[in-house]
Amino acid sequence: QVQLVESGGGLVQPGGSLRLSCVVSGSIFSIHNMAWYRQAPGKQRELVATIVPDGSTNYVDSVKGRFTIARDNAKNTMFLQMNSLKPEDTAVYYCNAWVTSAEERNNYWGQGTQVTVSS
Repeated sequence: QVQLVESGGGLVQPGGSLRLSCVVSGSIFSIHNMAWYRQAPGKQRELVATIVPDGSTNYVDSVKGRFTIARDNAKNTMFLQMNSLKPEDTAVYYCNAWVTSAEERNNYWGQGTQVTVSS
């Protein structure tokens, strides 16, 4: 069984910063591509950023230059540093990972963490 647990969400004023974390635990052989998604009220879930095992990253245009995705492979953890936050960044943020365990590769989601940007 593999679990993804996010933390670090909260309420922040516009222009502020938050750092999200996602810890992968369980029966893990290897972790492949990882990503952060977000879903705002009344909107579809959207891909925010991705990171592959060698550290290469990609971002949706709306967060480029403000968000930074990173991973610590030794600790099975992924991060999302969010700076210069805007009200439109308000959403539930989900981590996602492709994980191989017991010779099977599956896609897993975390439970989500709420980020609210408001004055």
